Amino acid sequence: MVYYIQKHKGMVYRGNWSRLKECMKKAREGREITAGFLGGSITQGSLSSSPETCYAYLVYEWWRKRFPKAKIKYVNAGIGGTTSQFGAARVEDHLLKYAPDFVLTEFAVNDENTEFFEETYEGLIRKIYGNVCSPAVLLMCNVRYDDGTNAEQMHGKIAQAYQIPMVSMKAAIWPEVEAGRIQRHDITPDNLHPNDAGHKLVAEVIIDFLEKVFQDMDVEEAGAFGGNGLPAPVTVNAYENSRRYQNFNIEPELNGFGADLTPQKDIRDIFKGGWTASREGDRIRFEIVCTGIAVQYRKSVNKPAPVARAVVDGREDEAVLLDGNFEEDWGDSLHIDTIASHMEKGSHVVEVSIVEAHKEDAVPFYLVSVIGSN
Repeated sequence: MVYYIQKHKGMVYRGNWSRLKECMKKAREGREITAGFLGGSITQGSLSSSPETCYAYLVYEWWRKRFPKAKIKYVNAGIGGTTSQFGAARVEDHLLKYAPDFVLTEFAVNDENTEFFEETYEGLIRKIYGNVCSPAVLLMCNVRYDDGTNAEQMHGKIAQAYQIPMVSMKAAIWPEVEAGRIQRHDITPDNLHPNDAGHKLVAEVIIDFLEKVFQDMDVEEAGAFGGNGLPAPVTVNAYENSRRYQNFNIEPELNGFGADLTPQKDIRDIFKGGWTASREGDRIRFEIVCTGIAVQYRKSVNKPAPVARAVVDGREDEAVLLDGNFEEDWGDSLHIDTIASHMEKGSHVVEVSIVEAHKEDAVPFYLVSVIGSN
């Protein structure tokens, strides 16, 4: 079935095209290009019938067909259920190490439309755009098809501050759904994740924008920021230098917790590299230099599971409970809780301890990582 959308409305912010044009010229010359995609479950390809029918692969296919002389590499760094806060901590290991020439970033339906995620998103974008490989960056906003919500307002502030192009499914697809010209169930089974038809529409909006750049490729465009690097941050920017700590890059003090040394298959094998515990009183203690701390842990559908508590610098009155029980039914969740932010930069101690365990626990408590932000 053919769905009619106003693809041209998807470009909600033009931004500066200089890096995109240089990337396309490189491909036109027959040189090697790496196209990278970073985001959540939609970028990963959730509910597409195959990896080749998700929007990211369809956009990669556009690059291949448009520039047949070039060798185009494809890196999909989408991980379901993740936000730009985690993105800032993982983008170097999961994407930037491949020195991408083109990066599409999407967290608009996982981030909330709040100032907190404006700040985490800025940290992520600064990390990508300021990387030594100087990638061409395109920002993309998906949308919830039941109510039209996303984090586009906050993400858009960052797009404009850094002159980075942004395309929006809220602008191109949602109006047709809202008006009833496209039935939600035809493009998404759950009002969020697209099926093959929905992924195709998302790709069409992105490709429509890329075609505009392609047609304009040889028109001279001023370099972003006058060639003077990144502009000053628009937020406090405490997440640009986030670092993720797991059992292979830090040695915490262990009292009952044990390291999980099972090899990780790939980046989506998410419950690896951490520590487990199952008895009340088990503790693990980290000391890291940072201004903020977040912990990642498993919330499991296999219940009951232990409950832990995280305390920073001994401030018991600000302790955060980490409940290993997940009330949803779609599978275990890689959950992230921010337990301290905008502290004075220096050495800080975080201790995680098991405060509730049961003889009939189905799984142990799994602490996946600690993230220090700066």
